[in-house]
Amino acid sequence: MNIIDPLTDTRWDDLVARHPSATAFHRRGWLESLKQTYGYEPFVITSAFPGELLRDGIVACRITSWLTGNRLVSLPFADHCEPLFGDSGEPHLLSDRLVEECNKQHCKYLEFRPLMASADLGNNYQPSESFYFHELDLSPTIEQLFKGLSKDSIQRKIRRAEKEQVSYEVGRTDEFIETFHNLLVITRRRHHLPPQPINWFKNLAKNMGDALHIRLARKNGTPIAALLTLRHRSNIIYKYGCSDGAFHQLGGMPFLFWKLIEEGKATGATCLDFGRSELDNEGLVAFKDKFGTTKKTLTYYRYPQTKKQNASSWGDSGLARRVFSALPDGVLSAAGKVLYRHIG
Repeated sequence: MNIIDPLTDTRWDDLVARHPSATAFHRRGWLESLKQTYGYEPFVITSAFPGELLRDGIVACRITSWLTGNRLVSLPFADHCEPLFGDSGEPHLLSDRLVEECNKQHCKYLEFRPLMASADLGNNYQPSESFYFHELDLSPTIEQLFKGLSKDSIQRKIRRAEKEQVSYEVGRTDEFIETFHNLLVITRRRHHLPPQPINWFKNLAKNMGDALHIRLARKNGTPIAALLTLRHRSNIIYKYGCSDGAFHQLGGMPFLFWKLIEEGKATGATCLDFGRSELDNEGLVAFKDKFGTTKKTLTYYRYPQTKKQNASSWGDSGLARRVFSALPDGVLSAAGKVLYRHIG
């Protein structure tokens, strides 16, 4: 087993381009953005020797943190990341090699976030945390997809947005990013949490190129809602969404999701990934269900088994939420810039 740098070895790009389990999270642009924004060091474990075609690979990042401990994660801030196994018949050899790397670097733990069952990971890993994963099959006709939306909430809100002449734009310029981030600050404040640093989104836009889109809804020129999506081949990932609560009655978010579905269908997308939801977040789960999505359990695995300590622990701390809710916008954003590198 060998270690390669996915930021310099173009064989990784070739594997991601052709492997059926690869997503936008495997792309060089996502890995480059993690390094540029948070200082994480990506690497790939593969059975290929130098100069050989890559037929397999597990990508992970080294996270160094005095606050939350040093660890290996596949991959930070990705809802899921499938190991790209080949046809060798012994996929656990790659994950076993990653265990060796974890021990060698004296890491606190190693975490996988696979969509599929963990059998190919071997016996070293234990379940650590579970979520719901939601996706929408885009193969039905556009009429069938609209009929699959909740009539009393999603369809009604889409029509309300159209009646209110909510405008719609798509882009990834600095202006789009700044408008998106302003809405993100409003949303994160509503949830008593700091926003991700704006440089994270600027780096993503730069490195992901036309695989990233920001969709904005406005009412009379005022931004009211936004979505950030990533695309790899025929798969679209809804990664971030935000809105101004003062305009929720206008249906900006359902309107944007419907535009995304329409455009995805028109451009040959076959699946819309709605991301993960915490099992006890009944409101978010219900919202995604209303789009006709299907859901399944998404389980993360760790070696060795450790007590959960990650971003979601902010939501478990009432004191942290009270502190964040009291901070001015500038200070709240600064807090996110400092803290997020410790929680990938």
